[in-house]
Amino acid sequence: MMDVSLASLRAAAALVYEQMTPTPQFAWPLLAERLGCDVWVKHENHTPTGAFKARGAVSFIDWLRRTQPDVTGIITATRGNHGQAQVRAARAAGLTATIIVPRGNALEKNAAMRAFGAEVIEHDGDFDGAKAEASARAAQYGLYMVPAYHEQLVRGVASYGLELLEAVPDLDTIYVPVGCGSGLCGTIAAKEALGLSTNIVGVVSSAVDGAKQSFEQGRLIATETAHTFADGIAVCTPVQSALDYLTPRAARFVAVADDEIAAAIRALWQDTHNVAEGAGAAALAALMQEREAMRGKKVAVILSGGNLDMSQAATVLAGGTPAPM
Repeated sequence: MMDVSLASLRAAAALVYEQMTPTPQFAWPLLAERLGCDVWVKHENHTPTGAFKARGAVSFIDWLRRTQPDVTGIITATRGNHGQAQVRAARAAGLTATIIVPRGNALEKNAAMRAFGAEVIEHDGDFDGAKAEASARAAQYGLYMVPAYHEQLVRGVASYGLELLEAVPDLDTIYVPVGCGSGLCGTIAAKEALGLSTNIVGVVSSAVDGAKQSFEQGRLIATETAHTFADGIAVCTPVQSALDYLTPRAARFVAVADDEIAAAIRALWQDTHNVAEGAGAAALAALMQEREAMRGKKVAVILSGGNLDMSQAATVLAGGTPAPM
């Protein structure tokens, strides 16, 4: 059973704050005018890696160094933000970091991981293929395979939920993008630890909606392809342990199309002058889809990351939708 007591989450948050400061949450009046409700944005695009994953990596690497001190290096699969976070935390702890990405991955995310000190290796196929390759290399080279979902990741990530909900405890609903699920589970854990009644809603791509289907049908359902430009939520096979935790606790799931995500990126640019990557804008896209149901309420969206490639940004700001990656 995952330890997500308030004391445990506060301890993990204290570790996170040794390497980064809390991110802001702002209520943006232009978004409120656009959507007819109070809209708070949790700015996880303001972390040292430009995405929320920086938090979980700190708590995970701390746990790894304490429990397995003989480990000298890590390996993991990523579309970018998880990898940046892990290599940053690993290198700070004196570990090597090898990152496997799908071929054709975002060039700027690859460059950022290398700048943090990773060996980045491209592998043919999608994220699931990269994960299998990382697992094989872990066994071959004696590296520790960092999963995309783990209790220690959830505990670290929950720190943004604590920050948001302690600053704005009367939120009706929070929309959270879902890849492997650490963000959604961490937000739920923070809400429950604080004893609040806020509805926590998961957001997926309509092209990669395995987590939504799994939640609604009560069994693990994977999608065959991940045709979305929102790489942070392009996960074909949901994580069973994440589903086990979130299924009885999440309020619902919303699926958003790439056109809706692109529109949300433009809205965030126009109304807040913040850059959001595809996954980072998915939560606002879901709120825009449900604006009538949320009218007059106090709502938050997690801007989970701002690592949008320049070429994608140019397409979106010109009114288009980037091609799936």
